[in-house]
Amino acid sequence: MITTLLFGSFLFMLLLGVPIAVALGLAGTASIAFAHLGVISVPTSVYTGIAKYPLLTIPMFVLAGTIFDRSGVAQKLVRFATAVIGQGKGALAVIAVVVAMMMGGIAGSGPAIAAAVCGVMAPSMIRAGYPRPYIAGVIAAAAATDILIPPSVALIIYSVLVPAAPVTAMFAAGIIPGTLAGLALIVPTLWLARRYNLGGNMAHEPRPPFWSSLWDASLGMFAKVLILGGLRLGIFTPTEAAVIAVAYGLLLGMVVYRTIKVRDLYSMMVEAAEISAIILTVIALASVFGWAMSTLSIIDPIANAIVNLGIGEYGVLFLLMIMLIVIGTFLDGVSTFIILLPLLIPIAMTYHWDLVWFGVLLTLKIAIGQFTPPMAVNLMVTCRIAGCTIESTVPWVLWLILTMFMTLAAVVVWPDLALWLPRRMGF
Repeated sequence: MITTLLFGSFLFMLLLGVPIAVALGLAGTASIAFAHLGVISVPTSVYTGIAKYPLLTIPMFVLAGTIFDRSGVAQKLVRFATAVIGQGKGALAVIAVVVAMMMGGIAGSGPAIAAAVCGVMAPSMIRAGYPRPYIAGVIAAAAATDILIPPSVALIIYSVLVPAAPVTAMFAAGIIPGTLAGLALIVPTLWLARRYNLGGNMAHEPRPPFWSSLWDASLGMFAKVLILGGLRLGIFTPTEAAVIAVAYGLLLGMVVYRTIKVRDLYSMMVEAAEISAIILTVIALASVFGWAMSTLSIIDPIANAIVNLGIGEYGVLFLLMIMLIVIGTFLDGVSTFIILLPLLIPIAMTYHWDLVWFGVLLTLKIAIGQFTPPMAVNLMVTCRIAGCTIESTVPWVLWLILTMFMTLAAVVVWPDLALWLPRRMGF
């Protein structure tokens, strides 16, 4: 009865259009009250859900992403990628994928990167003759890889909820799978463009000068080296790395590029505060839902039922894969982690799966959900900017989803794709 109330009320409120965070908090509160556990525990759960030092990393990295977006780094990365790749069939689409991957090493939020890259690339791709649904699908898929490429908000949340997987290890573990996913997306992107002769009228356009574009872009790309290098050498913690990223972004925007004025600082901080508040509100209210699940002993029976299905280790892994991708189309990564990790971690420990590898798998599944219709968060952003409907992207997106599935399968079969770098770096 309690289980039905908890999940049933949550799903009912989602269908009514209630915001996810509010639905999580109300469903958890209703279940706690019905079970006579004391509603006074709700504010305590809200506070303890966000009273974690590593979560300070989130507003700082969000602010860093806002600063790098305003400083014009995306445009400079586009110019450099164009100098390397050139013009021609599919060139602009490949450039969009590459730039999204590069931006992921600075901001770490899929929808934010989708908005930034689509805002820069969509006008020129439309002029070059690319269909709007194709543009929206490719950029949404490329931006989904950014929750794997550090600094990633999703990986930070996972490490907070799973202390056995520290942030530094998760950052290192996400680099190879995230890069592999991005490079894999280039294959169907280019194939589709050449099959339908997309962007061929741009072949005569000159390439930007290589060395000058490299110099401009290298200053932005150095942010990733600064963050990961400082973490590897133990110069600063992940939270301090986020502050360093903000300082470096301001240095580029205000001193080097001079694209950010003093009057812009207030609006950037307001924007970062709003985004951070949304994320932390979801964490706080989802903590009530998670506390209700654990206190009402809902988790163990479900976990035991999944383990005892008789389908074996890889059967369970495949089941979780499908479940996470479906859920990822409706929920953001933060909500998915907070709701499901109390259920998933006991299953992982039953099969003695490495929790760092398992975290990368979960994040990769959520990444696929971010551009899988009907309610993909990245697609919602890119479709709005490109001016098309989510339904129109399906013929293009299906190929990209298939490619990401192959990347996911590769990480399942070869765990060292995620684990080699953390071991090598001593995390």
